[in-house]
Amino acid sequence: MKYVRMPIEVESPEERGYNNIRFNLAESSVTDRPLSALKVDLSGIVLAYGDHRGHLPLRTEIAADGNVEPSQVLTTAGAAGALFMIATTLLQTGDHLVVVRPNYATNLETPRAIGCEITIVDLAFEKGFALDLDRIAKAIRPNTKLISLTTPHNPTGTCLDSATLKRAAALTAKAGCHLLVDETYRDMVFGPKPPLAATLGPQVISVSSVSKSYGIPGVRVGWIVNTDAALIERFLAAKEQIGICGSLLDETSAAAAVAERHTFLPALRTRLAEGREIVANWIASETRMEWIRPEGGCVCFPRIKAAVAIDIDRFYHALDADFSVAVGPGHWFEMDRRFMRIGYGWPTEEELKSGLAAISAALDAATA
Repeated sequence: MKYVRMPIEVESPEERGYNNIRFNLAESSVTDRPLSALKVDLSGIVLAYGDHRGHLPLRTEIAADGNVEPSQVLTTAGAAGALFMIATTLLQTGDHLVVVRPNYATNLETPRAIGCEITIVDLAFEKGFALDLDRIAKAIRPNTKLISLTTPHNPTGTCLDSATLKRAAALTAKAGCHLLVDETYRDMVFGPKPPLAATLGPQVISVSSVSKSYGIPGVRVGWIVNTDAALIERFLAAKEQIGICGSLLDETSAAAAVAERHTFLPALRTRLAEGREIVANWIASETRMEWIRPEGGCVCFPRIKAAVAIDIDRFYHALDADFSVAVGPGHWFEMDRRFMRIGYGWPTEEELKSGLAAISAALDAATA
């Protein structure tokens, strides 16, 4: 496989250096939390190999939240590890994948490294970034092995309703392929929490992690949920060949975080709703920008209006050099650089407001 570094990682805040950013609006998670916030004592853990399927208390918590069995949960090294394992298990050179765009880069780059045939279904701003399942259906070929969807969507914040997910599951069942649903932001929906996609059929695979909703990306824990016992065994074989098992320190910490979901997540959703309104108010006053209001997650994907004459390189240079603001530029997602991902869950209220004001100032500098 030919690995290529992804711009979203090369230009990430952690690579750039957090100390070099004043207003960080590039993050796709909620505010990072210290280990002490989890109220977990790691001092007595024996540092042996762990359960290859994952720490049972963690899998039990995940299963209870999704209405599945612990045996149907496999922990991974973050959602990124889950996506890699799924792609390398289900896809080979010459196989066909259908994937939406914009998307998290791994969902495109790993299949490219494998040598897959890829049909990209682009989501259009003008259509509210809505998924057109008819286009997905038309893209299916005899060698289609996987259809890859995300809800709530990163970077747009749009969501698939239960009816659409059920139609997608039925479509893949009929086609004899698998459906991957990246549900990393499922805990952050502003409406009713949808059912776990993996409960819709044995061909459906759900992926999530503790990185985004729980604010602990330094705990490298994600998971795959699937009700097909044979397929879970294949994923387990991949995990064992990559790293045998997960870190007991990480998985014990993750279990403590997920166990607190009933108290932690409601307060988080209130805070996210407040952050979303701050962005909404800025968009309403900033006539050069437009957006699709997110329905879930902690990010949005606004764009500079087409009618605005702007030097886009100068705009991003001003953001960086003059105002020390980080956003996720459109090219992170293979989109026009007039788009930018803005995270409203990681910064404080004051940092968010100041960062948005700085974007307006950078627009002034680039349109003068």
